[in-house]
Amino acid sequence: MPQVAARITTDQEKWLKDYFKTKSAGAEFILPWAVDVFFKSIRNVSSDFSVAELKTILESHKDVKLLPNQSKQAYLMLRVEEACDEHNVHIQHGASKSNLEVKLRRLSDLQATALMIWATAYWVSKAWNGVSVEDYVKLSCG
Repeated sequence: MPQVAARITTDQEKWLKDYFKTKSAGAEFILPWAVDVFFKSIRNVSSDFSVAELKTILESHKDVKLLPNQSKQAYLMLRVEEACDEHNVHIQHGASKSNLEVKLRRLSDLQATALMIWATAYWVSKAWNGVSVEDYVKLSCG
């Protein structure tokens, strides 16, 4: 099985040791579970958004480094609002800013975080290098 080195806080390490036999056993359970939750969330949430809205969300995460403490619905709304106000990304992709805002407000923090990870992944992942925004949305959400 491949090894993964992840940085965790002291509290997270303590939690893993308290809830599982070992820290490694906990990580081996949590990581696959988190990946499964991410993909399930993306499949469910993306169906609520149009292609234009997803492209707007995607574009609003260009050059953004996502940090764990930003995994909140309010942060997603802030990123998208800023991108729309400063760069008109909603107009560029043909999305209604007001409709997008209504949909973003309905998201839980988990759903919003999944969308932010999905959007950020496009810009940093080597797997999607050279793939158009349109194709990324269709291939990863379709």
